[in-house]
Amino acid sequence: MTQDARQRWQQRYDAALTAGRVRDADFTTLSGVEVAPVYGPADEASVEGFERIGYPGEFPFTRGLHATGYRGRAWTIRQFAGFGNATQTNERYKMILAEGGGGLSVAFDMPTLMGHDSDDPLALGEVGHCGVAIDTAADMDVLFDGIDLEATTTSMTISGPAVPVFCMYLVAAERQGADIGKLNGTLQTDIFKEYIAQKEWLFSPEPHLRLIGDLMEYCAENIPAYKPISVSGYHIREAGSTAAQELAYTLADGFAYVELGLSRGLDIEQFAPGLSFFFDAHIDFFEEIAKFRAARRIWARWLRDVYGATTEKAQQLRFHTQTAGVSLTAQQPDNNIVRTAVEALSAVLGGTQSLHTNALDEVLALPSAKAAQIALRTQQVIAEETGVMNVADPLGGSWYVEALTDDIERQAEAIFARIRDMSSDGSITAGILRGIEDGYFTGEIAEAAFVYQRALEKGEKKVVGVNTLTGSVDAHDKLEILRVSHQVEIDQKAELAGRRQQRDDDAARAAVARMVEVARSEQNMVPAMLDAVRAEATLGEICDALRGEWGTYIEPARF
Repeated sequence: MTQDARQRWQQRYDAALTAGRVRDADFTTLSGVEVAPVYGPADEASVEGFERIGYPGEFPFTRGLHATGYRGRAWTIRQFAGFGNATQTNERYKMILAEGGGGLSVAFDMPTLMGHDSDDPLALGEVGHCGVAIDTAADMDVLFDGIDLEATTTSMTISGPAVPVFCMYLVAAERQGADIGKLNGTLQTDIFKEYIAQKEWLFSPEPHLRLIGDLMEYCAENIPAYKPISVSGYHIREAGSTAAQELAYTLADGFAYVELGLSRGLDIEQFAPGLSFFFDAHIDFFEEIAKFRAARRIWARWLRDVYGATTEKAQQLRFHTQTAGVSLTAQQPDNNIVRTAVEALSAVLGGTQSLHTNALDEVLALPSAKAAQIALRTQQVIAEETGVMNVADPLGGSWYVEALTDDIERQAEAIFARIRDMSSDGSITAGILRGIEDGYFTGEIAEAAFVYQRALEKGEKKVVGVNTLTGSVDAHDKLEILRVSHQVEIDQKAELAGRRQQRDDDAARAAVARMVEVARSEQNMVPAMLDAVRAEATLGEICDALRGEWGTYIEPARF
């Protein structure tokens, strides 16, 4: 980087200012001191390796994607919610939007996540408990009733049956009269992290990759603003990984999806911007900030140098963050408000594009309305009162933060090398598939979780209210937690039975059979799946038909 790096940044900032892409706000401290939009060294040449740090908006984007930082646009406040039936969750969504939430993120119940209908014997006792129950497109209609899908960005956290659930979302949007081509949001669809950490798959990896490739093609052609894959490190971290493992396994999965897109003949400049990421914001404040900064730098370099992306848009890593559910404690649960605030601040200082803050009671149950409001207000206080949005990457240049960023990057690169060593053809994809079969990922995460747990038990790592400062009275039994009634399951099953009676059953069965025929060909499966959904085929019927065609996957036993 030459001495004119600051000048290039200034040109970008001025262009954004002229175009009206800088917020009209008071960019001063609480005491009235005016602050600059960015800070950097007086002499760039005197900072060794400064090109790896640079300025916001410049490759490798260590300091952020945009020259303006949050002066240009705040992060999206996207609260993750879903419980009971679609009507109950719809009410919660309307509350979140009315209270200032900027986007929705759908949590599904376990039967939906596993591709089962609510009346499936395997769904007994689970309907509506860890998220909302979705069986048909009619449920999706109710879920978004009164919410303009064309004007609301919607994230859906589901991977195994992601494509049929997405088709239900599209049909609900059609029925609203929305222009499908203008929809914006994110679908998780990250099947690799299921085998690595969360364990919610339907088939073996290869059929899932077939569906994901079809989805990528369909979105690229028909819904250009929609992000069909959100590569998720969150669940990897929640399973017990270190920060570096979370980062490396997540980016490796992302590289594999890049390889999938390239194998389909897609233009990397077009499809790479449709890949987004989902990270955990854990409690080690500076380590998390460094992780986010390293993620952008690694992704930009690999997309340019390994996969040949030439445009900045294709090289930029965009990510959503959720505060760490695993850091919440049942003991002294009010402490969770503080933990969540610290974690949220690390995500903001790390440059997240959207953020979900966990509720204090999520360690015990799905969030109550009051706890969800506190979580929402946590983000709003950070945005409105702390001044963190005034300066782009305010910690850039910190010796500690830069050293941590470099260290996490080194650890991640060592893991990429290990994954490539496992590959039969030098690709990241083959290495991941081999690592899944051999138990490499699960073994490494289990070891990291064991090391951390042992440190807790020895008192080397402290958790307030758990292994230190435990004297105060536990208050979790006084919390009014959300309880999902068994009546939800009874009502959902009755509703599903009624919908089956009301539909044209022959048409639904024929549409599912046609979808299976397409699965046996090389055609894109999304249009046929959309037809099945429009015919009111249920999620379970669609997924069971594909299980019948492709089989199921059982993780190899390991000792």
